[in-house]
Amino acid sequence: MPYPQNFETAKEVEAIVRNNGAVPATIAILEGLPCVGLSTEELERLAKLGSKAQKTARRDIAHVVATRGNGATTVSATMFFASMVGIPVFVTGGIGGVHRHGEHTMDISSDLTELGRTPVAVISAGIKSILDIPRTLEYLETHGVCVAAYKTNEFPAFFTETSGSKQLFLYMDFVYELLCLIFDNYLDVNMKLKLGSGLVIGVPIPREHAASGRVIESAIQSALREAREKNITGNAETPFLLARVNELTGGLSLASSILSL
Repeated sequence: MPYPQNFETAKEVEAIVRNNGAVPATIAILEGLPCVGLSTEELERLAKLGSKAQKTARRDIAHVVATRGNGATTVSATMFFASMVGIPVFVTGGIGGVHRHGEHTMDISSDLTELGRTPVAVISAGIKSILDIPRTLEYLETHGVCVAAYKTNEFPAFFTETSGSKQLFLYMDFVYELLCLIFDNYLDVNMKLKLGSGLVIGVPIPREHAASGRVIESAIQSALREAREKNITGNAETPFLLARVNELTGGLSLASSILSL
């Protein structure tokens, strides 16, 4: 997300959290210091850095801290820091997952393994549509991660409200059910039993803001072909695909990703 859209979006999300009685704590690494909760100035500094800030998963934390670098934390690194300071829940746009053709490349986001070993509830608009959603849900099940959805019986796909994948542990229609799941049932018992696994809750993007599934899928297929032709792999693939899908949809996917928050 380019500046200043990224900065404005982050401020809006923090305002929503505050207006609903909670305290927002945006997580990042700034000049080698892990930060849990950013000032407005720090938030803007991170936003201006954009892609100059290193995409930081769990694997990268020690390197970024040791070299006094700036890190934009992925779901896995954000979960790690949140758990360290006792934050039980956080929200993000979309989680990582098993990449398409992952059965051949073994390209699987560290978000998934972190969810299997860190007791934090992650609420998102679903698994990024550029990924293999059914295999991602199967992988989460293998790692003992509870997968739930709000007001839908299939897991949402970030840009769109539906994915066709119904491998859910449970789904809920009321906010109080979500609160009970997160704070009373799942995380409380999880901690007492020392299971150590996290919780994923998919909240679909509102229908009026969802992108056309057909348009998005066509753009994804084109972007995937380009990535293969240019030999773009590893942690560079997701940023490339998201940026290219946005270009191919004329900004539609970026607009949807902002509204998914």
